[in-house]
Amino acid sequence: MRMVFGLVLLVGIALAGGAVFLAKDRISQYQAAHAQAQQALAQVVPTVSVFVAEKALRYGQELTREDVRAVEWPQDAIPEGAFTEEAALFPANTDEMRVVLRAMEKDEAIMAIKVTEPGEDAGITSRLERGKRAFTIKVDVASGVSGFLRPGDKVDIYWTGRVNRSGSKGEVTKLIEPGIKLIAIDQSAGGELNEATIARTVTVAVSPQQVAALAQAQSTGNLSLALVGADDDTTASAIEVDQRALLGIEVEEEVKQEVAAPKVCTIRTRRGAEVVELPIPCTN
Repeated sequence: MRMVFGLVLLVGIALAGGAVFLAKDRISQYQAAHAQAQQALAQVVPTVSVFVAEKALRYGQELTREDVRAVEWPQDAIPEGAFTEEAALFPANTDEMRVVLRAMEKDEAIMAIKVTEPGEDAGITSRLERGKRAFTIKVDVASGVSGFLRPGDKVDIYWTGRVNRSGSKGEVTKLIEPGIKLIAIDQSAGGELNEATIARTVTVAVSPQQVAALAQAQSTGNLSLALVGADDDTTASAIEVDQRALLGIEVEEEVKQEVAAPKVCTIRTRRGAEVVELPIPCTN
């Protein structure tokens, strides 16, 4: 009987020790998980709801509530001009819709610069800055940079024509307008062209004075465009090349020789009350 009691006691002590060990292990796991959770909460980045495109949007498309959705965006990385409130994107006091000004991909943030104001025209007039005018230039595959132009690009405009002036007769090519912004290619102002296309016209935004200069240049010669790099902030200086400079021919100054007028000798004679001068051969 005593042996049975001792055996039971040993078994009880073993079970109690195992239970304590398992309890300590579970408590340790719980404490580790709790510490990880607290650390994760400490590292959470504060976010703000930002409206993004629900699908790809094209230029000229009306923006509806079905075209956007709200996502959580890191507060410190919100793009400038992004819409964080539905009331700001779709005002309640108007039924007019916004229109997409720039093509957007799915999940791209909707920004004020990419859409019009409610009811505003999305035409080319919305792209003209104060004091600027739209002027269209005829181009072809050579003068239009082989179709690699896009709305928003900047170009240098060169004029080639014939001039007549002392020391330089013939055709001259001259830079007349550097760094001019393109606002439309043919009838497209959206910039969503995905491949090179041969344009027939380009529209630029220039001042009224530049409009007059370009109109005169286009009517008296040929205009060519040179594409400016996206990150190029330099401005081309005055450039002019004529046929003599192109071929390396030095301009010879014309020496004007004055031809001496023949000397005339005269004698005076009186005929009554009248004095008459008569020419005679000069002796010296």
